[in-house]
Amino acid sequence: MNNRDSLELVLPATSANLGPAFDAAALAFNLFLRVKARASKEFSIQAKGRNADICGRVENHLILTTYREVLQSEGKKVQPVSLRLDNEIPIGKGCGSSAAARLAGIALAVQFGKLRWTESRIIGEASHREHHADNAAACWLGGLTVARMAGDGDAQTVRILPKGKWPLLLAVPEESLSTEEARRVLPATYSRADVVSNIQNSMFLLAALIQGQPQLLATALDDRMHQPYRASLCPLLPALQKLDRSTGTLGVALSGAGPSVLIFVDPKASITAVKAKVKDHLRAVGFFAEMISIAISTRGGSSYFPSLRKTKKTGT
Repeated sequence: MNNRDSLELVLPATSANLGPAFDAAALAFNLFLRVKARASKEFSIQAKGRNADICGRVENHLILTTYREVLQSEGKKVQPVSLRLDNEIPIGKGCGSSAAARLAGIALAVQFGKLRWTESRIIGEASHREHHADNAAACWLGGLTVARMAGDGDAQTVRILPKGKWPLLLAVPEESLSTEEARRVLPATYSRADVVSNIQNSMFLLAALIQGQPQLLATALDDRMHQPYRASLCPLLPALQKLDRSTGTLGVALSGAGPSVLIFVDPKASITAVKAKVKDHLRAVGFFAEMISIAISTRGGSSYFPSLRKTKKTGT
């Protein structure tokens, strides 16, 4: 229910990079940040769900900071709002929590500032703030997205609905990891062999998802550009990379910059049985992680923002 003085949004969690598709592709999945906003006399937040203590702090809140900054940059009056947040997305764990928060702030600015922004402008603004377009695109559009920044400041995106069933597990460790820290360990240059390998694997990964061929994942998820360098910061990754096919898993990839790990599950396997086997494996090698059964979300934040449906510029 949206009118001039209120806005309701549902923004999905996302998993970017997907192994070799570094800074290029992301999946939206069914953990959500639900936002209800109303014009008010002063800023306030009521929060529940995961990390409610962080989500409920008005000071330095990413949604409100983004909201204010966008309105100020557009020369608009900053209308105070009251927020009710219900969050399911792990914060600081590589699941797109910052992209969801920034998109929420941008959407609020578009709504209450009466900005005539296109969908690509919204994604582009979030992408500039995130320093890459993949998470923002998947969060706003849903499904699988391939994205890059365009020269005009907007984002060029393609939304794809993967074919077939793609059951997933998300392994979430207790510790968090900032994207900035995860970026610092990456090299400035790569060998031609590493770049070619990633291009080839990302093409096979895209083909696997589009054509519904999960058997391609065993090699398509191999990466040489970021995961080997982040493994020391994300020890859950090398532990889960040792899983064999007998567990019912097809392959694993860091979720975003980590430390969470996305596990692709064989559609023919029992997700409950696979989860139990993965937990046993981690316990045997001395690791613990919260295991969450998830699925690809075909809906993104734009589904709840009907005023933008006629102004799309991105590919779908």
